[in-house]
Amino acid sequence: MERLILENGHDVVPCVATIGMFDGVHKGHRFVLSHVCDYAKAHGLASTIITFDKHPKEVVQTDWKPQLLTTFEERMRLLEETGIDRCVILPFTQEMAALSAHDFMRLMAERLGVKVLMTGYDNRFGHNRNDTFEDYVRYGEELGIKVMGLPSANCQLSTLNSHLSEVSSSMIRRLLEEGNVKEAARCLTYPYSITGRVVKGEHIGTHLGFPTANLQVDNPHKMIPAAGVYAVGVYLSPLTSHLSPLISYLSPLKGMMNIGTRPTFGEHTQTLEVHILDFEGDLYGQTVTVSFIERLRDEQRFESEEELKRQLEEDEEKVYRLKVKG
Repeated sequence: MERLILENGHDVVPCVATIGMFDGVHKGHRFVLSHVCDYAKAHGLASTIITFDKHPKEVVQTDWKPQLLTTFEERMRLLEETGIDRCVILPFTQEMAALSAHDFMRLMAERLGVKVLMTGYDNRFGHNRNDTFEDYVRYGEELGIKVMGLPSANCQLSTLNSHLSEVSSSMIRRLLEEGNVKEAARCLTYPYSITGRVVKGEHIGTHLGFPTANLQVDNPHKMIPAAGVYAVGVYLSPLTSHLSPLISYLSPLKGMMNIGTRPTFGEHTQTLEVHILDFEGDLYGQTVTVSFIERLRDEQRFESEEELKRQLEEDEEKVYRLKVKG
């Protein structure tokens, strides 16, 4: 996938395009992008994603604090997997936010070579969000862009009594807020993950016989799932493991992660601690990626360290029995 930034200038290539933030690059996004790729191949056009360097709400609503499923680089890596030819990244500014849908479509036609625009019927862009899909079709006819609507992709969720719900980034965020990482993975088509640096902790886990790596997620906009204990897959940097570098990078190790405040030992600020099963090694300062497989239980306060240790042993047994994929 060729990455292009609008302000840098580039060749105008006739293309079929779709536009959006694509946070998470989930099942619904992949449904749309597969249609873009198929249409582009059938009509001799370049398949193109038009997206933004930051969430538009960050510019339009300056007090809005995004909780995103993917960082910019994670989003780019996932988009590369879809088979799209080009990704045009628009630096989102106040000036761009002020563009009408008609002016934005003129930019797509004149500077990006868009001949066909594929979009969901309920997708909206441009300053005036009162424009309808029919308005986009009319603007396209004026500008030489064929506007095509796409149906929604649905996901059957067991949490909603097997009801078919439209897959969206907002829906997946709600699932993560509930700790429902299993359903979130079905909608994403991959396990949700976070990446962080291993920092010094208080060694409480080591004292209990369950040493943990304390993760610090540097991106403040990356969403953290609900507090609780999770079965996870753990990816290590090739240089941090006693295993083969290739295996340690490509194959997740089994682990269990606690997100919470460690109430058994008094109140703390929220921490993200992962215990890696059958692992020995110094991870301080290294980068670790954790993919969430299943929520095991709520975080809870125990009456004694012994009671907590027995529960951790039960948690560990559950993780051993689970099949962990990245």
